[in-house]
Amino acid sequence: MNKFVYMDAGASWLKPLSVIESEADFLRNSYANAGRGICARAGRVDSLIDEVRGAVANFINADKESVIWTSGTTDAFNRIVNILKNTFDGKNLTVAVSDLDHHSARLPFEMWVKTVVMPLDDNFNIDVNSIPFADVYVITAMSNVMGIAQDVVQIIKTIRAKNSKAITVVDAAQFVAHNKIDVKKFDCDFLCFSGHKIGADTGIGVMYIKNPDDWAVDKFGGGMVNRIIDSDNIILNKAPEKFEAGTLPITQIIGLKTAIEYVSNWNGSHDIINYMYDELSKIEHIKIFTSPDSCMISFYLDNMHVIDFGAMLGAHDICVRVGNMCASWIHKKLNIDGSVRISVGPWNTMDDAKYVIDVIKNLVK
Repeated sequence: MNKFVYMDAGASWLKPLSVIESEADFLRNSYANAGRGICARAGRVDSLIDEVRGAVANFINADKESVIWTSGTTDAFNRIVNILKNTFDGKNLTVAVSDLDHHSARLPFEMWVKTVVMPLDDNFNIDVNSIPFADVYVITAMSNVMGIAQDVVQIIKTIRAKNSKAITVVDAAQFVAHNKIDVKKFDCDFLCFSGHKIGADTGIGVMYIKNPDDWAVDKFGGGMVNRIIDSDNIILNKAPEKFEAGTLPITQIIGLKTAIEYVSNWNGSHDIINYMYDELSKIEHIKIFTSPDSCMISFYLDNMHVIDFGAMLGAHDICVRVGNMCASWIHKKLNIDGSVRISVGPWNTMDDAKYVIDVIKNLVK
């Protein structure tokens, strides 16, 4: 059993040794700025970044020029809003969201334009039979509270039938660790995820843009400019460079490729989740609201506040997530203030699970 039991993979993965070593080796032996030099070492860094971009493109079945580096999903969603603002230049747009959305996916749109809410069905999935008309659709591929993959392909097909010009934006932050992403099969216009959700470093994320040269840029700086003729005639590079102003998070990009290799060899920890679900279901004061086939277990207690519960688990060196998970809308839908979320990763063992269950039984009785 691990001395410290970390069951908060949904928030961020622990870093595999291979990721740590790849970043350390790069910093020790290969570091130089990207896109800024003509020496052999700088050229090698450019080649490494291009290699990682190709690995990400292969990972999500994208064209390489559609893969844009961001600092994470939150950054990507804020950038997407600004890209749409600049592309449509003040045009009134309606954005469809859902109660599955994380704050990072929904709030940037809520602060900008009018939103309409896509209804959920009785199982708390997006109801494809009740999707409203909108110009832009935010689709949470997997809720960080419910842990069930949405049928992104069918949702987008339904959206396209309703509005062939609709813009679709997919939040894959939770989805990426558990399911294969295929942006061409999804037929989405934008998709984003954070590297730290699959064992890469913090500060690196991916924003996929379909047909990236059709969209206006959202920020300006070094590396994106091809030529400046005068202040009214600025020629930008083509994608992806036109969306990547400034110095890139080079070290984190290097680690992302190793993390992708790592997560691609992980088949999930369904045995651990199944065991814990069964055991928690037997405890009187615990009310599980996720389904047995969810990638995580979310519950509340009828005799204890979730914050108090989380603090007591912490005193036993157990880390889980408690609160509203930055997903207020689904908690309102469930009519609860907060919840406890158990999410596991490749480092967790069945001994970890048994220890956590024993501690919970003693705390809740």
